[in-house]
Amino acid sequence: MNAKTPARTDKVVRTEEEWRRLLTPMQFNILRREGTEPAFHNKYWDNHEDGTYVCAGCRLPLFSSKDKFDSGTGWPSFTRPIADDAVGTELDARFGMRRTSVLCARCGGHLGHLFEDGPPPLGTRYCMNSGALELIAGK
Repeated sequence: MNAKTPARTDKVVRTEEEWRRLLTPMQFNILRREGTEPAFHNKYWDNHEDGTYVCAGCRLPLFSSKDKFDSGTGWPSFTRPIADDAVGTELDARFGMRRTSVLCARCGGHLGHLFEDGPPPLGTRYCMNSGALELIAGK
């Protein structure tokens, strides 16, 4: 997987202090510090409501519930983003592993990781943190 950063003209740039005021401590840790949350103990891993998952930092639509699937990992997983320019990726070589981080294309917030072990036909698994997302209910 190659790194990609979609070209967006509506970037959201804030100071660390502004992010701290706008986000919960968990959201700040995930979106701005590349943290994670416990598997099977997060808001959306087993959620089956229809809707659109947006970035908790800037409200950019990221994923559709129709592309969500049970990966068995304990985190919400999606086969693809809602639009090609919704997310970007970059290499994450922390902790002695080589993974692909997924970032919000508008605010640069860390959302989770991309893996190549998803269901056909795409074979991709966007393994996201619930704390980086908010669900806007509805079809």
